Amino acid sequence: MKIDKTSSQTKNQVKGLGLCSGGLDSILSALLLQRQEIDVTWICFETPFFSSKSAQKASRMTGVPLITLDITDDYMEMMKHPKAGFGKNMNPCMDCHALMFARAGEILKSQDFHFLFSGEVLGQRPKSQNKNSLRYVEKNSGFDGQILRPLCAKLLPETLVEQKGLVDREKLMDISGRSRKVQMQMALDFGIKTYPAPAGGCLLTDKIFSNRLKDLMYTQKVFEKNELHYLKHGRHFRLDSKTKVIVGRSQTDNQALLNYFEKDRDFLLKPAKIAGPDVILTGNDTQKNIKTAAMLCASYTKSIPGENTDIKVIKKGNETIHSIKTIKAIEFKELMI
Repeated sequence: MKIDKTSSQTKNQVKGLGLCSGGLDSILSALLLQRQEIDVTWICFETPFFSSKSAQKASRMTGVPLITLDITDDYMEMMKHPKAGFGKNMNPCMDCHALMFARAGEILKSQDFHFLFSGEVLGQRPKSQNKNSLRYVEKNSGFDGQILRPLCAKLLPETLVEQKGLVDREKLMDISGRSRKVQMQMALDFGIKTYPAPAGGCLLTDKIFSNRLKDLMYTQKVFEKNELHYLKHGRHFRLDSKTKVIVGRSQTDNQALLNYFEKDRDFLLKPAKIAGPDVILTGNDTQKNIKTAAMLCASYTKSIPGENTDIKVIKKGNETIHSIKTIKAIEFKELMI
């Protein structure tokens, strides 16, 4: 767990801990509570599917302290059997939010916060932010009655937080729907001039990424954390139930893959004499699989089909050269995920 800044609350000040994506709604919910002289802190969770970059930027801009916490292990356990199921792709939005509030609740108890909050707006996302889904999240978080949604609180049942007088309900909002007009006016009132567009930052809503994750979870089944990061980059090919090849698309892509490369476990392949992709082989290191990975590497160079291409194969610092007959990349189409 990482805390960017420390809070400066007085001894008797009410303390709220809010989920923060870094978007405008997160920012406004915190500033709205600050108007009531509530001491607010944000928490942002990280996995290979979403990062804390936007939240860190929002924290620097507003001065609201930010806690960041990696929850990948808990998240992947939830992903096996999300109670409310998945959305259009591999996005378990309701159980995702419930898990985040549950983990935030652990911080609430350990650091003496009085309640949790978020920037959720009723009806902004029809499936994950309707009254039933918001209620589901609250019940399944383990912190029923302790979760406040300042931007739409007046449209929801009164929470224990309001009943106890920790927050003045009359100073909260009744925003609903997908329009952003009210929030944009609030941003002007608060002097907020820059904020992210309201596009989702979660890769689990992306169809291609979701297909790759399904393959990893349901075909390969056993995998390491770095393989989740691999899903964000390159072209992916399934050789057998335990083996994959990832081919970089560009120099930037190559570097991103190398950032997660496990040199003691995986193979790295690259053209020996000409420009081309970095290629990672994970899983069964049979001679057949190594040859296929080398052929894939050669197929994405500018080598002419039919010509031989020398491919470096590297494992644990040991390097060998394989001379491979180049074939067209389209020949591997059936292996692509």
